[in-house]
Amino acid sequence: MGKAYKKIINGRIITPNRVIVDGQLLLSEGKIVEVSDGNIDAPNSEIIDAKGSYVAPGFIDMHVHGGGGADFMDGSIDAFLTAAKTHVRYGTTALLPTILTSTKEQIIQSLALYEQAAARAIQGSRFLGVHIEGPYFAMKQRGAQDPRYIRDPDPAEYMEILASSSSIKRWSIAPERAGAIAFGRMLRERNILPSIAHTDALYADVLKAFDNGYTLVTHLYSAMSGVTRRNAYRYGGVIESAYLLDDMDVEIIADGKHLPPELLQLVYKIKGADRTALITDAMRAAAMPEGPSVLGNIADGMAVLVEDGVAKLPDRTAFAGSIATADRLVRTMVAGAGIPLVEAVRMITATPARILGVDHHVGVLANGKDADVVLFNDDIEIRLTLVNGDIVYKHETYYGRNYFC
Repeated sequence: MGKAYKKIINGRIITPNRVIVDGQLLLSEGKIVEVSDGNIDAPNSEIIDAKGSYVAPGFIDMHVHGGGGADFMDGSIDAFLTAAKTHVRYGTTALLPTILTSTKEQIIQSLALYEQAAARAIQGSRFLGVHIEGPYFAMKQRGAQDPRYIRDPDPAEYMEILASSSSIKRWSIAPERAGAIAFGRMLRERNILPSIAHTDALYADVLKAFDNGYTLVTHLYSAMSGVTRRNAYRYGGVIESAYLLDDMDVEIIADGKHLPPELLQLVYKIKGADRTALITDAMRAAAMPEGPSVLGNIADGMAVLVEDGVAKLPDRTAFAGSIATADRLVRTMVAGAGIPLVEAVRMITATPARILGVDHHVGVLANGKDADVVLFNDDIEIRLTLVNGDIVYKHETYYGRNYFC
């Protein structure tokens, strides 16, 4: 038997350089075979009519804690699967489950559960590895991270964690903590990305960290130092350092709550789409009704309040995580900050793919890449999501219950 093909027609295809109006996309065996601005001759293909929707690479969320009522630290395989099934409905075809500050034992358990979940056939976003956020942070910049577990990097501890799993892809750390520079250097030797986060570092600290492998800033502006005055003298903080270091990548929570439009515009103006990744930083309340929720493990995590489209500490003194989905990030950048659509899409596709080192197979619509594809309308509302060429979500009111049967 010959190859089976899917052909997407009548779409506005977003490529790295342009939008192809009324373009066509041919998929087969989980790969993109052809991208064209004319008809693709592929008889007997399964036809998917985009109906004028945009056709984009699948969204990549490189920092997410959960969704759909589940958190990656809940201690169950089902939590991983539930979050993956939730976020795929909003265009996320690949994500990096994020583990919060906690005990060594909880971190190791979560890594083991991740590997069991990743081995299953998932009708949702695919997993790209694990992001550990903490516990080596500055106490004053902990945000909603549990203060009970914040500490300096301990080689005996982190070597045990690293030995327990080969799935760790990035680790967020405050670089000014004792031992953090050596830790970052060792992570780079293992092809794990160290990232600057929850930190009071000054420019000199950041520069030293950058020279030792810290090439990403975790959720820029959130839980980090800006211009600081010490003994009457001013010093640049992490925010200024991120702007000064041209080769430093940043990620931002573009939910319309954590950063106002003017700061989204400033990040884009200085860092550009090629150095800025959009992240949800979503916790379990993503795609759930507002009200009381829990950040981290459902049994002993931190109580939070979800209102006004964001999670807050119960006393409302600080945010405690995002409830965003990937479509909301793109919508906020375009409609709220005035960023061109193609650039906003790049920030949640090609840029995170490069940062994570997976751009050889995902992140753009091009021949030979994985067939991770998302269709959305002018309001960035998701109509269809394909992972590895398989339709894993369709908007029934748009396509109908039996459209592809």
